[in-house]
Amino acid sequence: MALPTPRAARDGLAGTNLEVVTPRRQQILDIAAELFATRGFHGVSVAELGSACGISGPALYKHFESKDAMLAEMLVTISETLLAEGRTRVAGATGPREALEALVEWHIEFALEHRALIVVQDRDWSNLPDEARERVRALQRAYVDVWATEVRRLEPGLSPEASRTRAHVLFGLLNSTPHSGRLPDPQMHDVLRDMAHGALGLA
Repeated sequence: MALPTPRAARDGLAGTNLEVVTPRRQQILDIAAELFATRGFHGVSVAELGSACGISGPALYKHFESKDAMLAEMLVTISETLLAEGRTRVAGATGPREALEALVEWHIEFALEHRALIVVQDRDWSNLPDEARERVRALQRAYVDVWATEVRRLEPGLSPEASRTRAHVLFGLLNSTPHSGRLPDPQMHDVLRDMAHGALGLA
């Protein structure tokens, strides 16, 4: 599943180019995500990234200003994608139950198809440049609020903090795929969906 395009340019994200998405740039980001997930951001050199992409290390600078900029674009993009698609699916739902079912389905799709990005997000978020870190934080808060709003619509007696807590707990469950995915993806999908629905009272 390719990440949606186009992406909007963001002020302050030095070295990124979020509004110009080419297949080659996306291919480099995908390869970098796998390497960062396996060996860590600091465990992969520019030369190794270039070799994995079939080009010289310095040739990467034709696409990205730096390795930091590559990480920034990678993590800002996934946060933008989660939020935008989450909002779209909620907008197409007829009520909070259907909205939460749609959000669960979306996040499972993402978690199964982008395990490497989940690992990078969890482990290398602190390596982001300051501007990108703040952007990711803001996008993630907004995504939590999308879920929390629908949780409260389904259970009006919950406080805003309780509904956000439920959203965070669900993310922990759904983002476990890099570590818990011991079943084939279709079966893992069903397990995650059933557990998420149970946690939300949708079962």
